[in-house]
Amino acid sequence: MEKHRALRERYVSSARRVVIKVGTNVLAPDARSAGRALGGLDDGRVRALADQIALVIKEGRQVALVTSGAIGCGMAELGLKARPKTLPGSQAAASIGQGVLMARYAEHFRRHGLHAAQILLTHEDFDNRERYLNASNTIHALFELPCVPVINENDTISTAEIRFGDNDRLAALVTHLIRAELLILLTSVPGLYVEPPRAGSPGRILRVVERAGDELAGLVYEEKTALGSGGMRSKIEAARVATEAGEAAVIADGGEPDVIRKILAGEDIGTLFVPSAGKLSSYKRWIRFTSRPRGALHVDAGARTALAERGKSLLPSGIIRVEGEFERGDAVRVHGPDGEEFARGLSNYSAAEIEQIKGRHSGQIERILGYKYYDEVVHRDNLALLKSPRCLR
Repeated sequence: MEKHRALRERYVSSARRVVIKVGTNVLAPDARSAGRALGGLDDGRVRALADQIALVIKEGRQVALVTSGAIGCGMAELGLKARPKTLPGSQAAASIGQGVLMARYAEHFRRHGLHAAQILLTHEDFDNRERYLNASNTIHALFELPCVPVINENDTISTAEIRFGDNDRLAALVTHLIRAELLILLTSVPGLYVEPPRAGSPGRILRVVERAGDELAGLVYEEKTALGSGGMRSKIEAARVATEAGEAAVIADGGEPDVIRKILAGEDIGTLFVPSAGKLSSYKRWIRFTSRPRGALHVDAGARTALAERGKSLLPSGIIRVEGEFERGDAVRVHGPDGEEFARGLSNYSAAEIEQIKGRHSGQIERILGYKYYDEVVHRDNLALLKSPRCLR
């Protein structure tokens, strides 16, 4: 217990910049039993969330809010009894509901002298380096004003190819975008269950995860509902994305009174995911987690050792196979001889060019291609290693 308290003081209570993600099931719990339309917001929950965030900002912290709920609000406005099953149907509901959602936030933040600043993002905004930096600059500018950045996926225009999949991943990427020290994922359960609740038993919560590896999959059970698009699996993945870059994450019950204050006060609430040692630079975060790979390079054992253990660049001599179609400057996965991905980087050559020079020495590039951009296919400055699988406590 003392160790848990020390970890929370070190990684949670000390955080000055925080990303808070709230799901639809936190904002609209038990809508039918409460006499609201399916997806309709619980105004008390929205107000309590705004009150807590305002208090956190008053304490001198910076807070970005990643919120779900636009589709649910649209469903309530339209009187729909089930979440739309098609992408156009979801987009239509989101276009109606986003304004309703923001109006609620604006109303409750205004009581504290704060403005709700709407930011709608798609994966393309993260994939493009210039747009990524612009989004970062905008949010940092908002922090200097009496504003709360309220961020959501732009569901009205997102397609299957550019969707984040759920706002848990979006929240993790926003954590990287603004270099926040802490990601708080508010959900409808009190944390990551070691054992799920059963009749006569409340279940047992895992309080600290020091290393969020594949072994956590055995602790996941599916609790996704008619309104939500995520689930515990997506929250664990979001926590992993945050912690592998060197930031902490907490999964907690958004319906718990004063839950944000309790978390930031270091109370033993929810599940804390401890960050990895060392922080990735903003640029390496973008390569590792945000830019979408267009292909893959398979390398031999010598190249894997040079990249993973000696900090070297990837030369054409170490490449044994090229996968996919990509152009110069695109992100690519790097796989070892066992087929496991261990790095991502930006390629200095296209897939077609690498097909011609793979297995050759750098001195032969110009003779083969008729030109040479670089000796390296992927320079070490444009390469980000994947963390090794980690274990829990």
